[in-house]
Amino acid sequence: MNLILFLEAVCVFLFGQVLPSFTFQELYASQETIVKISAASQLMHCSAALDVLLALDGSHSIGKGSFERSKYFAIKLCDALAIGPDRVRVGVLQFSSAPQLEFSLDSFSTQEEVKEKIKKIIFKGGSTETGLALKYLLHKGFPGGRNSSVPQTLVIVTDGKSQGDIALPAKQLKEKGVVVFAVGVKFPRWTELHTLASEPKDQYMLSAEHVDDATNGLYSTLSSLAICNATAPGCRIEPHLCERKTLETIREVTGNSLCWRGSKKNNAVFSSLCPFSSWKKVFITHLATCYRTVCPDPCDSQPCQNGGTCVLEGLDKYHCLCPIGFGGEANCAPKLSLECSVNLLFLLDSSSGTTLEGFLQAKAFLKRFVQAVVNMDSPVDVAVAQYSQEVEIPIQMGQYQDVPSLMKSLDRMRFTGGATLTGRALEYVADHGFRATLPSGEIHDPQPQRVVVLLTDSRSQDLVAGPVRYARDQKLFLIGVGSEFLRAELEEITGNPKQVITYSNPQDLFNKIPELQKKICSLQRPGCQSQSLDLVFLLDASATVGQVDFTKVRSFVRGSSLQFNINRDVTQIGLVVYGSRVQTTFALDTHPTSSNLLQAINQAPYVGGAGSTGSALLHVYDEVMTVQKGARPGVSKAVVVITEGTGTEDAVVPAQKLRRNGISVLVIGVGPVLKETLLRLAGSHDFLIHVPSYEDLENYQDLFIERICEEARKPVNLCKPSPCMNDGTCILQNGSYRCECRGWEGPHCENSEVLKEGMNWAVTL
Repeated sequence: MNLILFLEAVCVFLFGQVLPSFTFQELYASQETIVKISAASQLMHCSAALDVLLALDGSHSIGKGSFERSKYFAIKLCDALAIGPDRVRVGVLQFSSAPQLEFSLDSFSTQEEVKEKIKKIIFKGGSTETGLALKYLLHKGFPGGRNSSVPQTLVIVTDGKSQGDIALPAKQLKEKGVVVFAVGVKFPRWTELHTLASEPKDQYMLSAEHVDDATNGLYSTLSSLAICNATAPGCRIEPHLCERKTLETIREVTGNSLCWRGSKKNNAVFSSLCPFSSWKKVFITHLATCYRTVCPDPCDSQPCQNGGTCVLEGLDKYHCLCPIGFGGEANCAPKLSLECSVNLLFLLDSSSGTTLEGFLQAKAFLKRFVQAVVNMDSPVDVAVAQYSQEVEIPIQMGQYQDVPSLMKSLDRMRFTGGATLTGRALEYVADHGFRATLPSGEIHDPQPQRVVVLLTDSRSQDLVAGPVRYARDQKLFLIGVGSEFLRAELEEITGNPKQVITYSNPQDLFNKIPELQKKICSLQRPGCQSQSLDLVFLLDASATVGQVDFTKVRSFVRGSSLQFNINRDVTQIGLVVYGSRVQTTFALDTHPTSSNLLQAINQAPYVGGAGSTGSALLHVYDEVMTVQKGARPGVSKAVVVITEGTGTEDAVVPAQKLRRNGISVLVIGVGPVLKETLLRLAGSHDFLIHVPSYEDLENYQDLFIERICEEARKPVNLCKPSPCMNDGTCILQNGSYRCECRGWEGPHCENSEVLKEGMNWAVTL
């Protein structure tokens, strides 16, 4: 026994340098296909009624290392099986000098139990008596198996070096209806595996050295027999040419040597040439066809455009490696074009604060933007200005009609250095940047939108508030592009977080080209500026949301509020937060201007604790959407609930109460929400917006504004909610309404008659 183990160690030493790069079964397929085969194996899951017996070769010719490999294959195979008493049952038999049942098919009823037991199986050692194992099964059947109506599958994992007869018992076993898979391990002798396997042989012979491939092949065969269910829609079984190799020791004649032998005659010796042989190990190849399942992946449709490379992420996701300038879109958006009619002025920071490197980076970005977006057919005129303590406009509006000439002028622009006077630059380009370049008497009708794109990498050293107001009074749209640390200043300049683009490094800046193109052509879309609306944001500020994500919700509310004309005669906004308590942050009539409103939103508190959306909605109904708290009769009313879904079980009835009283309820569900519960809360799909994560909220702002504006444009019932206080009754008449009061007086039953009589009596005295 020690000698055998020693020889095995010698073999491992001799071939150890070859094995890591050598495969004993080679599939002739592209690397992409091999990756798909491996991915498909992870999707496989057989849930049929099936008895599977794993017969593991535990002989010395296998060795402990390869036996562990066989166990690993068995464990991975179990991952594809829905193990259970009424579904797939698994048992394990180890064989060497004699068969040994490790556990029967009815021993364990869960996948984890089976896998754990396989891990604990101990290598036996001994001779390779595969025939005895087959005879054991012929005599005993599948231990713990079910009746003949349940398919029986035998998976033999061996090196195929049996020391007894296997042909007859293998044939008899297959004649009894047992499906036999022969899985090679270590240096398999494929001719013996060929004898063991069911017909057609190629579909039942596998290699345990390639676990995903073997699992795929086995499952593909079972699904083709309709024993196991198909993998997934779109998946298919494909034939591939493959080559299997067997390591054999052969005798080879290497030459002849002089040899002597005796003779019948006395004192006579004959000499002759005798053959001389040596032993060597060679690989014997067997060509075959391997059948494997492949499934479509997201990269099959070639989603990455403009030379982008599709890279798989797991089984159903991907990302694109995009060329410079085309990375701002998930699929490397096609060459962009400004389809909107605009006069576009780029204002480049050329001050010392930006540095020469920053200026060159901004100029390279501008050149790339022009190459990717501007063409002869674009309805756009371009101007370029640069500033520090002075402002110059080297490229005047409409000066160039072709891109090459424009690019040459950009190349001639030089870094100036000096102070960063952004405010002065904005005021200058508002006055001088959009001068008409058309022949005298010729005008555009209508005038194109005028857009200024500010590219800066340093804080302004002068005040920007006044120049920004002046630029907006000149009907200029401002877009700010800069480093992340400039976000606050850029938001102040543009007046809208949606008109700000920030980047973290030069490559990230180039990736923003598609985003800038979108912003330029989306600026002309109106928000909800002219609609009268009483709008209440109801924010989930409970512990399930968390303080970090609540900050993102606040940012969303702030950005959305900029799309409304905040005015007592147009739009009023109130804010309520809830968690362990419900709190009105500010009422509808608290902040009549946009600036005050934005500051108040930033101060909305995070509450924490467990929240009840139902209680919060009742609070809005009783304490916020009332005439006493600033709600206006005859104005559209809406409540926007932003939540991740926890604590909404009690909210359906309060939401219905609001809707019955003319108040729309729009629900924004964030993350893996309870969709059915939130749908009942919203009342219909039209009033439910699902956002994948809090990071994605800002991407759904346009959709939210669109839905709210649709509600604001709908006809209003002047008596819903009732403007009458103190149980007064609202009565519609002649396009208006009146309140019938009981014990109260005033247009809305706001004055007490008792109090009035008391006051009159006091005056009489």
